[in-house]
Amino acid sequence: MSDLRCDLVDAGHLIATGIDGIVGHGAVFEDVVRRLGLVIGRWGIDNGAETVHFPPVMSRANLERNGYLRSFPQLAAVLHGFGCGVHGPFTTGSDGDLSTGLMMVPSACYTIYPMVAARGPLRAEGALVETWSRCFRREPSTDTPRLQSFRMHEYVKLGRGADVVAFREAWIEKAQALYASLQLPFRLDNANDAFFGRPGRLMASSQRERNLKIELLVPIMVGAKPTACCSFNYAEAHFTEAWQINMEDESTAHSGCVGFGMERTTLALFGHHGFQPERWPDGVRQLLYG
Repeated sequence: MSDLRCDLVDAGHLIATGIDGIVGHGAVFEDVVRRLGLVIGRWGIDNGAETVHFPPVMSRANLERNGYLRSFPQLAAVLHGFGCGVHGPFTTGSDGDLSTGLMMVPSACYTIYPMVAARGPLRAEGALVETWSRCFRREPSTDTPRLQSFRMHEYVKLGRGADVVAFREAWIEKAQALYASLQLPFRLDNANDAFFGRPGRLMASSQRERNLKIELLVPIMVGAKPTACCSFNYAEAHFTEAWQINMEDESTAHSGCVGFGMERTTLALFGHHGFQPERWPDGVRQLLYG
């Protein structure tokens, strides 16, 4: 456990569970997460985004259709239940270990595509959806910001390619202004997802070369290695082709998203401004507390 995590546990802001990458949150920490979400949500209100919420689980079939199990099987988590076998109600094996057909949601945006696909062709202006979700990725770590269970607040844009790119570029500017207002140090970097295996390395290289993923990196505390707190992704037609999401003129729509790591950003606020929000810089307090 890092010094920052130990200190946050001692202060009651985090609650240790004994599991790497799984922590509980005290009331003050959770209040900051909530207030940060309200700030991020104001943009959606101002721009007419549709706000939806889904549970932290989704259909395995839908996750497979999104391509997640081909690209990131090492991060996926399947939910199983137990049936009643001959040896009692918690039997394991073929007669007791039962697949539920559900998987943990790895990214908030993955739940959006089946919803949009079910509605039919997109109008010329496309669709703009706001969502947040508890997400899970199976990568246990003692690194403070690298959590297995975390929350993402996302905006997803679907429409013509040029409109999706413009959406992403606008959000890169908005996010930089937000983190500057939070008085957190940051930098942008061209990035790639953690694709699996040798074919995945080729996909990651292509993703970087085509500038499809940009991350906003913040050191969680002074002197720490910067970590991704926000990402800006242009998926081109990857998801929309899988879900047959088209424009009204029958051309294939494109999609992109911006995602905010809520726990990571909140950790950075505590790491840089101290453990007592009432003593944070006036500008940060004004933004979060009004």
